[in-house]
Parts: sequence; C-alpha cells; structure tokens
Amino acid sequence: MKEFLRILRFSRPYTRLMWLNAIFNLISTLFHLASLLLFIPFLRLLFVKEQPPCPGQVQAAAGPTKTGLDAVYQQWMADYIAAHGALGTLAFICILVISSFLLKNVFRWMAMSTIGTLRNNTVRDIRGAVYDKILELPMQYHTGERKGHVLSRITSDVQEIEFSILNWVEMVFREPVTIVLSLGIMVSMSVQLTLFSLVLLPITGLLIGRIGKSLRRTSMRAQEKNADVMSHVDETLTGMRVVKAFNAEDRMRQRFGRENEMLTRISTVVLRRRDLASPLSEFLGACVMVALVYFGGRLVIGHDASLNGEFFLGYIIVFSQLLAPIKGLTTGWSNIQKGSASARRIFELLAVENKVKEVPDAQPISTFNDSIRFNNVSFAYDGSDAPELVLKGIDLVVPKGKSVALVGTSGSGKTTLAGLLPRFFDATSGSVTIDGKDVRQLRIADLRKLMGIVTQDSILFNDTVGNNIAFGALGATEADIRRAAEVANAHGFISALENGYQTNIGDGGNRLSGGQKQRVAIARAVLKNPPILILDEATSALDTESERLVQDALFKMMEGRTSVVIAHRLSTIQHCDEIIVMSQGNIIERGTHAQLFAAGGQYRRLCDMQAFS
Repeated sequence: MKEFLRILRFSRPYTRLMWLNAIFNLISTLFHLASLLLFIPFLRLLFVKEQPPCPGQVQAAAGPTKTGLDAVYQQWMADYIAAHGALGTLAFICILVISSFLLKNVFRWMAMSTIGTLRNNTVRDIRGAVYDKILELPMQYHTGERKGHVLSRITSDVQEIEFSILNWVEMVFREPVTIVLSLGIMVSMSVQLTLFSLVLLPITGLLIGRIGKSLRRTSMRAQEKNADVMSHVDETLTGMRVVKAFNAEDRMRQRFGRENEMLTRISTVVLRRRDLASPLSEFLGACVMVALVYFGGRLVIGHDASLNGEFFLGYIIVFSQLLAPIKGLTTGWSNIQKGSASARRIFELLAVENKVKEVPDAQPISTFNDSIRFNNVSFAYDGSDAPELVLKGIDLVVPKGKSVALVGTSGSGKTTLAGLLPRFFDATSGSVTIDGKDVRQLRIADLRKLMGIVTQDSILFNDTVGNNIAFGALGATEADIRRAAEVANAHGFISALENGYQTNIGDGGNRLSGGQKQRVAIARAVLKNPPILILDEATSALDTESERLVQDALFKMMEGRTSVVIAHRLSTIQHCDEIIVMSQGNIIERGTHAQLFAAGGQYRRLCDMQAFS
C-alpha cells in the first residue's frame, strides 16, 4: 500500500480529473442501482396481486421515510397499471430501465475517459522522472550498474505499474462508493440479512489478502529476473561481432535459455497466484449468496415471515450487484500487490543519491585564464567498507595553453583522473581547481561548457551525421558543421554518403567504420571550440593514414588550448609539453618525451615495447 500511495503522488497535478472521475462514477452507480430498484414494487403488484391503497391512505403514509416513499410509488404504479394495463406498465418500466442503463453507460464512458487521461499522464510523468534520474546520476553509478537493469525500470517496470496499479486506481475510488450505496439500500430492505452478509464477506478479504502478500514477493523476483534477461540481450547485441567471431552462438543461446526458463517459471507462479484471486472471490461470493438465500428464505417462509418475497428478490438482485465491486476490489488488490514490486524497484532508483551535486550557491564560470590544478587528489569507487584507492595523492598542474599527456598501463588511473575535471566523479580527498576555484563550487553546466571531450569509444547517436557533429552546440550552422568536419578530416567521406550530412548513421553509428565514427566524434569536439580539451585515446580507432591526417588537425585545434591527452600509442603524444607516467594510481615519472626516454624508466620500457623512439 505504501508504494501505491507513492505512485498516486505522481497524480497530484491531475486531481481535477480524479474528482471528475469520482463524480461520473457516482452518477453512473446511482443510475445503475435505480434501474434495479424500479422492478421491486412492480414485482409486488404483478405477482402478489395486492389491491393498491386508496388515495387517503397514501397521503397519510407519505413522507421522507422508506414506508412513505414506498406507498407513494405503489399508488403511482397501481394508477398506471389501471390506466395502461400490466403489459403497458411493463413496457414503461423497460423504457425506464433502458434509459437508466443508457445514462449509466454515458457517465461510465465519461469516467473511463477521465481516468484514461489521468493514467497516461501519470505514466508519462513517472517515465520522465526515471529518465531524468538516469541523466542526473553520476558516471560512477552507471559504471557499476548493469545497463539492462536500468532499461528494465523505464520499460517493463513502468509498464507493469500502468497495467497493475494505475488501471486499478479508479477501482479504489469507484468500488467503495458502489459498495456503500448498495449496503445502504440493503440495510433499508433488511437489517438482519445485511448483518448476516457482513459477517460472511470479510472471509473473502482475508483469503485474498494472503494471496496478495505472497504475490508481491514473487513479483519482485520476476522483475529482477526480467532485468537479468534484458541485460543478457543488451550484451548480446553489443557484442554480436565477438559472439559470431568466436562461434559462441550456442553458448549465448544456452545462457539466455537458462535465464529465460527461470523467468518463465517465476512468471508462471506470479500469474497463477494473481489469477487465483478472481475465481476464489467468485466462489466465496457464491457461497455467501447461497448462505444468504437460505437465511433469507427462512425469513420469508418462516413462522414470523418478517420479510416479503418481493423485497427478498429485490435484496438478492442488489446483493448480486454488490459481489461485482467486491470481486473487483480483491482482483485489483492482487494486481496492486503485483505492481508494487515494480514500483519499489523504480523508487529504489529514484532514491539513489547523486553524490556529484551542485552546491546551492555555485559560482558561474565562463572563461579559463590560468591553470588546472590537482591538489593531493585521491579517489576510490564506492562499493565496499574499505574501498581501494584508484588515485593516490596526485599533485599536478596544467598551465593554460599547455598539453599534458597521461600514459601508463591499463588500470593505472588515467581515465579516472581526467574524469575528475568535468566532475564525472568527485575526488575522495584533495581538490581539483580551475583558476584557483574548486570545481565542486562551480556550476556544473558552466564547467562542462569549457571542455571538449573525445572518448576512447566513439559514442554516436541514431541520428544524421550533421546532428551528431552539432550535438550540444545549439545554433550551429551548416557551414560551422562543415568546417568542423574538414578539421577532423571527415568532410570527404561524409560528402560521399548517400545523403551527405543528412545521412542517418544508425544505432551507435554502426553504419560507419570505426575510423569514420572517431572522426565524427572529433568533429563534434572541434565544433564546440572549447578552451580545454580532454582526448581519451582519440585516435585509437584510426588507420595509419587517417591517424596522421587527424593528428595534424588535432595539433592545430590544440594550439592555444589546454589539453589533457590520454594515450596508449606513445607516438601520438611526443609533442605534448609534459608527459605524466602513472602506475597503480600514482605518478611515477613526469617530463618531456626526450627527458623520459633518456631517463630509461617505465616510459622508456613502454616505448621499447612499441618499438618507438
């Protein structure tokens, strides 16, 4: 129930729709009950054959009481039968009933329209909140979380909430109204029968509640296993080239089969328990109905005959209508329990703390004038009680206009160190400053505007070449895009594409070669024209010829700019003003290419392994 109430908070902006839905459902219920009550006095006059009371008796009995209203209705019905006959009265009653059902369904449709709008808007807001949270969370979260688990929350979990919770929001407000009105009519007919039914009905609720409680636990397992299946599919699609290259189709098929089989088994249990609620409530309702018929029959045919036959028939009709909303409540409750597992997973994501936060009084920054400094910086990824430091007491100064290269074996901390500058992560201890200002005290958007980043993996989007180059550069013209492509040595192959700069490059840019994708990514950084460049293996995917051309373009772009270059290919960074050699989170050597090569240390060994001097 806690998750259900939290989901309803997303519906607060649409409170007006809730009220309209409640009003339309109330009117619809009133017309529905009225159509049933129209038959009761008619049954009395039709089958019992009582003589209608004389006008004087009706006037004496008239009043705002059940007896008075019943007497007035009897007299009116008797007069109508006398004037139009029993068949004419039956036809008139049928017209009234049809009219009542017509109005009932008109208002029911209006209620469904309002709740449909509310449901769709709420789902849109939930999906938007999850996506906003995904964008807000720092890189540290995304590097430690399986992508399939994140995707399942914004897809299957949100869909489960829509079908299992929001589809039943109306039920929570509609069925109790129907039950209260029906009980009110039942009490007016027979207090004894109503009390008897109220003793039996809670048994249904207790049994269905037990099913719902176990359903929520199993549903949580099903959603988690569904996330595992989605993660496996995502890994397969991402690594399809490797799967086929190593003839690993059977292995991947077996892994998927195991996950898929476990998901099927858990889902089958969930569906069986959920589907048990409806037939169980119907059977228990039938048991209550039979007991009620027996008990009511004794009141009708017993010695005291405290209940009239036509009222008993009417009571049974009204009670039969009471079973439907009770069944709806029990079925809806089971669905809500099933959807609560998905709601909990979504709220777990929304509750993840973003540790890379912008302080309330963050300072703006629009220029870079002096230097970047890493002051005794240490960093460790979260995830254990005593996390291992990835960076250990790093001290580094990058003056404006200078280029600094970070080299070292994989896992030495190069990319992590560069990631501290745009605040993809925050230092565990120490500080990173730009012009003497701690980056944690600056506006994040302003900070990142100062930087152009080309990552080791060419991250492109399913869009046109031109839009990928202009990504994040609002107002860029076609001429600007073309100039950036020319600098990155990309204009030639882009012009040869079917639609030039308007060619869609597919998911992840897979319609382009590796070198082409990298050059488009470089053009994107060129177009931004930032004062600070972060190049993380920017030329790793290029062939020899393209590498040389792009290197020339990068040299021109780096002139007058501050550059942090991460490279394994040492031939690409010999021009840098300073080379930092890292190992296990420490700086072990620093200097120019000539100085480090002559020193004969770790850098020299790396050069020798690459046959580079």
